Amino acid sequence: MRLTVQNLQILQIVKFQLPPLACAGFQDNMSKEHITPRDALPMKNFWHAIAVAGLSTLAPCVLAQSKTATDPDASVRINQIQVIGTHNSYHAGLLPGIGKLVQQKNPQAFASLDYSHSDLATQLDHGIRQIELDIFADSKGGRFAHPLGPELVAQAGLPADPDPYANGVMLKPGFKVMHVQDIDYVSNCQPFVACLQIVRRWSAAHPQHVPIFILVETKQDVPENSEIPWTTPEPFTAATFDALDAEIRSVFSGDEVIVPDQVRGSYATLDEAVRSGNWPTLAQARGKVMFLMDQASVDTVYLEGHAALRGRILFTNATPGHPDAAFVEENDGDAAKIAALVRQGYLVRTQSDSDTVEARTNDTRRRDRVLSSGAQIVSSDYPQFEPARWSGYFVALPDGLPAGCNPLIGPSGCANSMLEPGSSR
Repeated sequence: MRLTVQNLQILQIVKFQLPPLACAGFQDNMSKEHITPRDALPMKNFWHAIAVAGLSTLAPCVLAQSKTATDPDASVRINQIQVIGTHNSYHAGLLPGIGKLVQQKNPQAFASLDYSHSDLATQLDHGIRQIELDIFADSKGGRFAHPLGPELVAQAGLPADPDPYANGVMLKPGFKVMHVQDIDYVSNCQPFVACLQIVRRWSAAHPQHVPIFILVETKQDVPENSEIPWTTPEPFTAATFDALDAEIRSVFSGDEVIVPDQVRGSYATLDEAVRSGNWPTLAQARGKVMFLMDQASVDTVYLEGHAALRGRILFTNATPGHPDAAFVEENDGDAAKIAALVRQGYLVRTQSDSDTVEARTNDTRRRDRVLSSGAQIVSSDYPQFEPARWSGYFVALPDGLPAGCNPLIGPSGCANSMLEPGSSR
């Protein structure tokens, strides 16, 4: 009895797509002259035919693909998946009085800031696997304890806002989490260490999650408005970055974080490692977090004394081809650039929307473009459980799952539903 294309299609239906290398010999032995509809067999007869015919060459093919489909831990690497992230995940929104003031003075700026997120644990519960935390250095404590916003609200004759940090947390040393000092400073977690502790507790309670990517933006600028005496941020020096790494290590142990040294392995540089596909498998990455640097402008300082990120925790937003290159941002959503980077082996983060623009009109063009681009991390202000109130716009993976097979480089046999066991939406 001969096997037919119809029989092979039965295999494909049950997710046993024959690997091209392992099964090439078997496929070459098929005789096209016997490919007719009448040759298609019921499933039980098909498997009986395999046994009777003694086609030992097929068994390795089926077993190999079966393992890929049922055990993604062993075959899927973290650059071969796709997740949804939130932009400015800490953002709790403007306080009412400050919001009214900003709306009066600069309606366009107010519109771009008119969004907020649930607490970090809730975001993770709903499948978010990348969060973003903007941090300001505050080595002595108290630098941001007395923001200018309340004074400006009083001068405008607007109702006073409550103090979101009456517990004194802003007086203590350590990195603080906020969007814009003095004006947009309310966060759903504070300080930075407390935000990390929330993530760690959630991770410990859900050990089978795919890696959680934590994007860190280091803030050290003053907004372009000379009329306001803004609080001057503390600059980020090599010592500041040492302190940042130390704060992360104070929360996460070494076996809970994917670090550059692990990805580099025996390769000379990170760039060489990722171009060779040396990203961890899901088996090596489950239950872990991975820290990414948002802006490229601080890469040089972070690399001081740490060539190719040796001994560092965060992956820099690097220039492709440089020794520290593994992670790259392409936030403008250029699908062609993203696809090229992904195919070269880089981990890419992009944004599906920005400044509430797409969300106000339910413009899904950019969203759809970046979701199909292969970018491993697609960040939005509007995940599925927090749709835009103006239009219902939201961003999600198929079936609302926390992780999906990468549409560009996902391995054969990868199944979205098997990437994070126990997750359903």
